[in-house]
Amino acid sequence: MDVLSLARFQYAATTIFHFFFVPLSIGLVLIVSIMETMYVVKKNEIYKKMAQFWGKLFLINFAIGVVTGILQEFQFGMNWSEYSRFMGDVFGAPLAIEALLAFFMESTFIGIWLFGWDRLSKGAHLACIWLVTAGTSLSALWILTANSFMQHPVGFHIHNGRAEMNDFFALLTNPQLWVEFPHTIFGSFATGAFVVTGISAIALLRKKNVTFYMESFKIALIIGLFSGVLLAFFGHFQAQYLVQTQPMKMAASEGLWKDSGSPAAWTVTAKIDEKNHKNYGEINIPYLLDYLSYGKFSGNVKGMDTLQKEYVQKYGKGNYIPPVLITFWSFRVMSGMGGLLCILSIIGMFLVWKKKLLDSKWFLRAMVAAIAIPYIGSTSGWLMTEIGRQPWTVFGFMQTAASVSPNVSAGELLFSIIAFIGMYSILAVVMVYLFVRTYKEGPSLDNKATVQSNDPFDGEGYHIVTE
Repeated sequence: MDVLSLARFQYAATTIFHFFFVPLSIGLVLIVSIMETMYVVKKNEIYKKMAQFWGKLFLINFAIGVVTGILQEFQFGMNWSEYSRFMGDVFGAPLAIEALLAFFMESTFIGIWLFGWDRLSKGAHLACIWLVTAGTSLSALWILTANSFMQHPVGFHIHNGRAEMNDFFALLTNPQLWVEFPHTIFGSFATGAFVVTGISAIALLRKKNVTFYMESFKIALIIGLFSGVLLAFFGHFQAQYLVQTQPMKMAASEGLWKDSGSPAAWTVTAKIDEKNHKNYGEINIPYLLDYLSYGKFSGNVKGMDTLQKEYVQKYGKGNYIPPVLITFWSFRVMSGMGGLLCILSIIGMFLVWKKKLLDSKWFLRAMVAAIAIPYIGSTSGWLMTEIGRQPWTVFGFMQTAASVSPNVSAGELLFSIIAFIGMYSILAVVMVYLFVRTYKEGPSLDNKATVQSNDPFDGEGYHIVTE
């Protein structure tokens, strides 16, 4: 393999692995904050125990996520030095703010929260975990500010052969950021929710600490339902925006070679022939592509062949069609996982309301498996986002082939890939081990930790079972 292919593979592999931890940290800390808020408001010890227990899992995930994240920024200098030279003045600013402001804020208040249970007032301690929650979201905001610049570059001019920032406010008001950020954040909330419901489902199947895990399940389920609905809502807005700013990406995600005409049907599934620019065996839903693209049942969506001609005229000779097969199917996997997430959340709410959750072992088993749903969905979404932008690193200004470091050899990259995969595999084993050990230790419960309420969502008449 050549240097470009190896560099792309290394960055994709390390980024995907790192992003297993990011959404879980953002989602878990929100749930922990809500649980501790309920403890302060209701003065019931069970919510304190819940915040402490799920907080342990958050801390484990956060620590390993930090280790995997450090490598990401180093790679810009190691493997993508031409990109760093050309775009570093713009791209580096939000990354620096993320590290110096948001990450510092997270780390500081995590420490105060961890060691402040018996040293701070309830209100001050609660404020700490909410500041951690704000810090994780701010970290995501600054990282996505940098990514949004790559998708839709704004706030800069070219000077001395480099991109130099001339409007920092334009980066923050980039429309791409404000369709991308909420979609990512609600996906992260859903990730945290489904990890909590999945782990709780394991305990409920074993009738272990039933009240504790039932209450955890319900809180996370509500968050998962709202997050799933809002995730789909903002995803729709993002798709409509991309039709205007990155029409080639959206055409590839729809497998649309020729202009759709009006009305335009949405392709559910098809066999993609990238060589001959044709699809076979299509299953279509009439009018739906018009609505997804423009919010109405009429319009025309440009196909990749048309856009290729336009891009050649605008940017010069070259192939501007991204890998269609990956873009097409990653978009459908992402959408399918989002829909499945909402369906499971609705079913779960119904079973809890009817007090049939513990008797529905099939559903609890499904929720254990559903831990993977947000991970599959978010990974597919990022594959569609980044691969669909190819051949550009920065859309319209710098291609990926021109971004790679000129002095890095294929052998060096191959060695580092093997080393990174080895280290990351060890980290994955460590995390799984720590999660399993924490689960087996279970929450530290006492007689005060009970739920006393007439709310049909509370307790279901079960008492805590300690082992």
